Amino acid sequence: METKQQHTQHVIRAVRADEWEKVKELRLDALRDPVASLAFLETYEQAAAKPDEFWQDRAAGAAEGVHVAQIIAEAPDGQWNGSVSVFIEDAGTKDFLEQVVETDQAHVVGVFVRAEQRGSGLTDALFEAALEWVWAREEPVLERARLFVHESNERAAGFYRRFGFQASGLVIPKPDDPSAREHEYVFARP
Repeated sequence: METKQQHTQHVIRAVRADEWEKVKELRLDALRDPVASLAFLETYEQAAAKPDEFWQDRAAGAAEGVHVAQIIAEAPDGQWNGSVSVFIEDAGTKDFLEQVVETDQAHVVGVFVRAEQRGSGLTDALFEAALEWVWAREEPVLERARLFVHESNERAAGFYRRFGFQASGLVIPKPDDPSAREHEYVFARP
């Protein structure tokens, strides 16, 4: 996917396979964010310990755009200021919690926008491009996109609601902290 869109002088586009170093850099920056423990299921130390081959494979898989896509916001100077990833969950397979997926759907993960860009509309632009990728798929046709948000991450939950995601009522324990809860939000196919 090479969808490009200008937003506050950012280009919103899919990651390319040869950009693995920037994929790694942005992920590590995201994991340094003060709310990273609420938003991500890995720590900075875990991600930093991964070999270059992991990041190369991650970028290559996202660049193929078959089962996963990573959409980034690139500033004119080449800096990446945000990212959203989406992967496909096929009906009948098991999700990250080992629960059977009931319908073909997209799962939005890895949402990150640098602090200085928050509130600028950049997150909206990233989500618009991510959902454009979801709805453009021909096989399987996806009926919904979903994501999970930590019960204490009200800023993110507020954005998701404003954007059009709705709480499904599904509440799960956070995989790396069973004492915390995550709420599922869904966006139905338009």
